[in-house]
Amino acid sequence: MSRKQQVPRVATTGSADDTGCPILHVDMDAFYASVELLDRPELAGTPVIIGAAGARGVVLSATYEARRYGVHSAMPMTRAMRLCPQATIIPPSHGKYSAVSRGVMEIFQAVTPQVEPIASDEAFLDVGGARRRLGSPARVAALIRAQVAERFGITCSVGVASSKFVAKLASRQCKPDGLLVVPADGVVEFLHPLPVGALWGVGDRTEEALLRLGIKTVGDLARVPVATLRRELGHAAGGHLSALAWGRDEREVTPHVPDKSIGAEETFAADVDDPETIRRELLRLSEKVAARLRAGGHIGRTVSVKLRRADFTTITRSRTLREATDVTQEIYVTACELYAAADLARVRLRLVGVRMENLLRAEASVRQLTLGERESGWREAERAMDRAVARFGPGAVRPASLVRPKFDGIDL
Repeated sequence: MSRKQQVPRVATTGSADDTGCPILHVDMDAFYASVELLDRPELAGTPVIIGAAGARGVVLSATYEARRYGVHSAMPMTRAMRLCPQATIIPPSHGKYSAVSRGVMEIFQAVTPQVEPIASDEAFLDVGGARRRLGSPARVAALIRAQVAERFGITCSVGVASSKFVAKLASRQCKPDGLLVVPADGVVEFLHPLPVGALWGVGDRTEEALLRLGIKTVGDLARVPVATLRRELGHAAGGHLSALAWGRDEREVTPHVPDKSIGAEETFAADVDDPETIRRELLRLSEKVAARLRAGGHIGRTVSVKLRRADFTTITRSRTLREATDVTQEIYVTACELYAAADLARVRLRLVGVRMENLLRAEASVRQLTLGERESGWREAERAMDRAVARFGPGAVRPASLVRPKFDGIDL
């Protein structure tokens, strides 16, 4: 949904007919900001922005008081501070967010096993099987909201509907701290007044194309023949949007969606053209990716690097390994080779990233040594490092070349 096409907020209700509405979309309200305010209650009711300060920082989250000034997530911090100079800036504390997120997901799982996390702060639930034990979908939604507030002191908004698409729109429309039921027989009435940008799949370009055709609302779109939409937008996109305009969304809640890739990236505080500094950052990112692989029980076969130049041109290179791995050194060596092959020595880079793709479950793969080959010992060493980090915290053990307080403006 485009930001300029936010759906208007309406009065919330949990008393509407929820028959045939087993799908919930639960979305935490200004999640990261709300978690931070638990430790800073004196800031409640004031504009607060969560994000890394500096010329290249971006907004991670903002309180609704800051959003009234036009601040939103993913906005450059410099612009956010111009829009709302009186805001309090708080650096992110990802460990706190992860802990609360896990607790919130535990509440969802206690209601139903049919939970599809979308991000750390939102999920779809199918509560059709919980009706006999917990009551109607609206009652379940109210129970979830109460438990989140009681356990964590933060709020969430819940949309209740017959499909994932409509439930997500409903939760957005009743933010913050709301509950909205869209009856199964009231979907069209709910959808058609909304701006066309509210539909999934309508990005800025598609929205511009629709506006040129005089299509401003979902109702306008619904009245256009599907053949016309397919001609103007393409066969798949035209059919997809036509179906959504009438509330047709057959997708089911899918729990335990496997990770497709695991990656990490870093934007430098200032553009960097020193190959040694870039390789050191590739090592730090490779270490982070490998640790995340092991924590999730994954190994990966394809190493990919992202290299963004100072002019924002982005280059990606990838290589598929002979054996899947979760070892930092193997990922790092490949990442450095890909960087060298990109021929960017002494080219100023703004951002670098490392990603592992083609993931497999670690227990499903057995490493086969070739004749005469010895185990390197890296895997065992890194698992010992994982145990040390779990006991003593991040940074307790790391490669010697990274044991420096700072390099080129990057905090280690």
